Amino acid sequence: MNTETLPQETHIGRTALRVSELTEMAEFYRDVVGLSVLSHADTTAVLGVEETPLLVLEHDPDALSRHQSGAGLFHNAFRVPSREALGDALARIREHWQLGGASDHGVSEALYLTDPEGNGIEIYRDYPREDWPLGDGGRVRMGTYPLDLESVEAVAAGKSGLPAGTDVGHVHLEVSSLEVFSDFYVDTIGFDVQTEVPAALFIGAGGYHHHIGANTWNHRSTPAGGTGLSWFEVVLHDTETLDEVHERAADSQYTVTETGDGIAVTGPDGIKVRFRV
Repeated sequence: MNTETLPQETHIGRTALRVSELTEMAEFYRDVVGLSVLSHADTTAVLGVEETPLLVLEHDPDALSRHQSGAGLFHNAFRVPSREALGDALARIREHWQLGGASDHGVSEALYLTDPEGNGIEIYRDYPREDWPLGDGGRVRMGTYPLDLESVEAVAAGKSGLPAGTDVGHVHLEVSSLEVFSDFYVDTIGFDVQTEVPAALFIGAGGYHHHIGANTWNHRSTPAGGTGLSWFEVVLHDTETLDEVHERAADSQYTVTETGDGIAVTGPDGIKVRFRV
């Protein structure tokens, strides 16, 4: 078992979706989610906030729709820096799309929706860290409670896009086995378990409530494939940490390849995760 845990500065970088309709999806993430289109070519579009890329859309018109039993993305979670920004997001969703759900998790307030190709999206804002409830052993305790949508929309500032400071707070995966997921992301890579609920596990670095979630609620049984999640990225603090993760991953059963700025590991369920400084 790995005794090295990832440092507090660890966070999620970009996520990438394999899509069948590039222009439609880019327009959705611009108009509904509120990202800016940073670049748009024949095969890829990159969206983000200001000059920071957060979402890569990879066009694959021949990709089959994600199989009903396939592992992959449950949702990408875009974290906004204020309740006003969350109110603006709610107003955009209600004007241009359909809200799928909303929850107060004790650590955050979250809105949920689904993009035109069936990928889940969360837009959320954290409560101040000192207000997060703690459970046994100092772990963060998350729950699911009703969210007062009217009070959220009442503080909207009328902004059409996501503000500076928005990032990908976490990625939530659908996996075939929580035990295998934990063996890789916790024991090998070095995340810490924060919250366990029936058929779901939430892990983070540096005490964050979760950088990665995983669940088996829909009983996924085959590897990721088709449209949906192509890869996601974990950003590390320094090259020493990257080298340590590289060494641990190389000693595992999973395939490691070098990228231009780090490494990529095809982990459990064929889900690809990239690591860079």
